[in-house]
Amino acid sequence: MEAEARRSSDLKIRFREEGGKHWTDALPIGNGRLGAMIYGRRHSETIHLNEDTLYTGTPADYTNSKAPQALSLVRNLVNRQQYPQATAAASALTGSNPSEAYQLLADIRLDFDYSHLTGAQQTYQRELDLDTATVKVSYSVGDVQFKREHFASYPDQVIVTNISATQNARLSFTLSLDSKMSNQTYVNGTNQIIMKGACRGKRLSPHLQHRAQDTPQGIQFTAILDLKIGGANGVISVLDDNKLKVEASDWAVLLLVASSSFSGPFTPPSDSKRDPTSECFSILSSISNLSYSDLYARHLNDYQELFHRVSLKLMRSTQLNMSEDSSLELKTLTPTLANLSLVDSGTQVSTSDRVKSFQTDEDPSLVELLFQYGRYLLISSSRPGTQVANLQGIWNKDLEPVWDGAPHLNINLEMNYWPALPCNLSECQEPLFDYISSLSVNGSKTAYVNYQASGWVAHSKSDIWARTSAGHGDVLWALWPMGGAWLCTHLWEHYAYTLDKDFLEYKAYPIMEGCVSFLLSWLIEGNEGYLETNPSTSPEHSFIAPNGEPACVSQSSTMDVAIIHEVFSTFLSAAEVIGKTKDNIVRKVCKAQPRLRPLYIAQDGSIMEWVKDFKDPEVHHRHLSHLFGLFPGHTITFEQTPALFEAAEKSLYKRGEEGPGWSTTWKTACWARLQNSSNAYKMIKRLINLVDPDHEIPFQGGLYSNLFTAHPPFQIDANFGFAAAVAEMLVQSTLSDLFLLPALPWEKWPNGSLKGLKARGGTTVSICWREGDLQEFGVWSEDQTRTTMRKRIHYKGTMVTADLMTGVFYRFNGQLKCLNSCSLSEMTSS
Repeated sequence: MEAEARRSSDLKIRFREEGGKHWTDALPIGNGRLGAMIYGRRHSETIHLNEDTLYTGTPADYTNSKAPQALSLVRNLVNRQQYPQATAAASALTGSNPSEAYQLLADIRLDFDYSHLTGAQQTYQRELDLDTATVKVSYSVGDVQFKREHFASYPDQVIVTNISATQNARLSFTLSLDSKMSNQTYVNGTNQIIMKGACRGKRLSPHLQHRAQDTPQGIQFTAILDLKIGGANGVISVLDDNKLKVEASDWAVLLLVASSSFSGPFTPPSDSKRDPTSECFSILSSISNLSYSDLYARHLNDYQELFHRVSLKLMRSTQLNMSEDSSLELKTLTPTLANLSLVDSGTQVSTSDRVKSFQTDEDPSLVELLFQYGRYLLISSSRPGTQVANLQGIWNKDLEPVWDGAPHLNINLEMNYWPALPCNLSECQEPLFDYISSLSVNGSKTAYVNYQASGWVAHSKSDIWARTSAGHGDVLWALWPMGGAWLCTHLWEHYAYTLDKDFLEYKAYPIMEGCVSFLLSWLIEGNEGYLETNPSTSPEHSFIAPNGEPACVSQSSTMDVAIIHEVFSTFLSAAEVIGKTKDNIVRKVCKAQPRLRPLYIAQDGSIMEWVKDFKDPEVHHRHLSHLFGLFPGHTITFEQTPALFEAAEKSLYKRGEEGPGWSTTWKTACWARLQNSSNAYKMIKRLINLVDPDHEIPFQGGLYSNLFTAHPPFQIDANFGFAAAVAEMLVQSTLSDLFLLPALPWEKWPNGSLKGLKARGGTTVSICWREGDLQEFGVWSEDQTRTTMRKRIHYKGTMVTADLMTGVFYRFNGQLKCLNSCSLSEMTSS
C-alpha cells in the first residue's frame, strides 16, 4: 500500500495557482471522444469542451482528372534532371481546396461570488492525478474548504464534475453553457441546459458573411449539461432561460454528455439518420441511477486496467527486488532529489517549477511523469470507437486551429501511435486501423483518377472525411503520396507485437495488399534501370538543384525508398504467416524489391536524403525523413547494414539538436535505436524546458506548464513520441530478439525498474537494474498456452539464445541464470 501511495503521489501534474490567460495552463481530461480543459479558477471557471467528430465540411471528391497529364510532364522534367521546373509543374498535382478543420464543442461556465477570491493563495491546489485520470481543485475561504473533481468516463460516456464544501449550505454559483459555434441554448426543466449547434458545412472563415443557402449542412451536435445538488437548503432556479443558479447547496454534480450527427466519412451530414439530442438523453438515462461514487468507480476500473499495465521507476539511489507474485515492485524509496519531497503536502512544488529546475537537478521522476503522461493522453484521446487522435489529440479551443488540428500523415499521426504497442495500450490503436480502412476507400479513387494506378494512396494531410488527395498548398509538403504506405507499417507492427493472426489475415492484409498494389503501379523504370518513385519529395524539405535554384521534386527520395522497402518486406512476411506466398502480387513484390534504388552515403559520410548528393540549404531541418529506415523502420541495422548504421549516426549529428518537440522526440528514438544513451538523454534534457506562451520561439520545442509539448505552438505528437522514445531506450525487440536496457543512461538512472512494457513476439517484459547493472528480468507470453519462448537476449554487447519460461525471472551477467526453480534449455553465447 505504501508503494502504491508513492506511485500516485509521483504521477501528478501540480499547480499552485489558478489557470491564467493561457490555454496551456489548463489540465486535460478525456475519454477518447469527449475532452475537457480545466483551468481551476476560483471565482469564474471556464471548462473548454471538445467532441472528436466536430469538423467543418462534408464528404467531397478531391480527385483531379487533369492530374495524369500533369504527372507525365513532371516525370519527363525529372528524367531530364530539370528539378526546379519539375517542382513548378508539380503544383498542378496539388489540391484546389483545403482540408477541413477540427472544431470545438462548448464551454461550461461556473460563476461563484467574489468571496471565493478572498481565500489565502497558499490554500490553493490544482492537480491532474495520472493514476486516477482525475483533475482536482481545492482552496479555502475562511474556514470552509471548497473542492472540485473532474473526470471523463469512457464506460459511461460522460464528463463528470463534483463540487463540494466542508460546511453545509455554503455552495452557490451560476451555471451556463456557451460556444463559439453556431448554437441555440435553453434550459430544460429545472436542472438541464441543452445546446444544439452545427459545424460549418463549408470551409470558410467564421468572420466571413455568407448566405445559408450557399453552405451545405454541416455536422449537427447536441450537448446536455445535467445538474444535481444535495443538501436540505439547496435550491436551483432558472436565469434568462439559459442559465441555472444554485444557492445554499452542500454539493453539486455536473454531468456533461454530447453527441453529433457524424455517421462516418462517406455520409453527408444531411443524410445522417442520427439524432444527437436523442442520443444524449439516452446516455443520461443509462446513468440516471448511478451515484457520483458509482460513476467514479466505473471510471477507475476502466482506466486503471489500461494505465496500471506499465510502471516505471528511475532513480539515483534505491533498493529494488522482485515480489513474490513475479512482478517488480519498489522495496524502499530514498530518492536524492534536492529540495523536493515526493509526499503529498500543501507545500508541494509545482510541476512548472520542476521543469524549470530540470536543467540543474535532472530529476528522474520528472522523466517518469512525462513518460506516463504520454500514456495517459493516448488513453484519453484514442479509444475503441472514437476518431484518431489528431494534431492536438482531442483538445482544441479554436474555430481555426493551427494547421487545422487535422491528422498529418508525414510524421505526426504516426508518432501519435508510436507508444501504443510498446507501452501496452494496443486497444488504443483501433481508431487508427478504422481510419486507415476509410483512407483505403477514398484512396482507391485518388489512385485511379489522379495517377491511373491500382490500389490506394494517401498523401500528407487528411481530415475526418478521410481525404487522400494531395493537399492544397506548397508542393514542398502537399505532394507526398507515401502517407498511406507509412500508416500500413502500423498494421504489421500490431501483428508483430500481438501475434494476432486473425487481425493480420482479415483486417491488415487486405489493406496492405491495396497499398502494395499502388506502390507497384507508382514505381516506374528510371534511366538507370531502377524502379523509381517519380515525382518524389522528402517531406517539407528542399534542396539546391545543380543550376543553383531551389527545388523539392526529384525521384526516389531516401524516405520513399525506405518506406517501400519496409512495406514490401512486411507484406511478404504477412503473406508467409497467412499462407499466401503463391499469390501473384507476392511474386510481383519479390521481383520489384531488388530493383529499388539503394540508399546512398554522401561524401560527408551521412545518408543522402535525395537521389543525388544535392546541396542542403537547411542542414538542421526538423524532419528526419531520410532516417526512416533507422526509426521507426527496420531496414538500417547494425547487424545487416553496418555502413548505413554508421552513416545514420553521422546524419543525426549533422541534423543537430534544435527542432520542435516532435523532432526532438524522434531524434531521441533514433539515438536510442543507435544504442547511444548519452545523446538520447541529451535530447530528453533538451525537451524538458519550460515554454513561455508570451514569448514562444518557433521550432524550439519544450514543454508548457501543463506538460503539453510545444512546436510551438502546442502539438501533442511529441508527448506520444516521448513515451515511445523512453520505451525504446529501455527495451528493443524483433520477433526473435530482446535487447535489455540498450540505451539506458546509466550515470543518470543507475537504479530503476520497469514492469509491463511490450516487445515483439507477443512478449511482456519486466526489468530491474541496480547501480548501473541489470539485476533481474522476466518475460510473459501473450499466448496463455505458451510456456516457453525462444529468444536471443542482448545486453551490453553479449548475446545468449535460450528458451525462456514465461513468468520466470532471470539474472543475466554474461550468462543467463534462472532465479526461480526451473531448468534452461541449451544456450549459446556470442
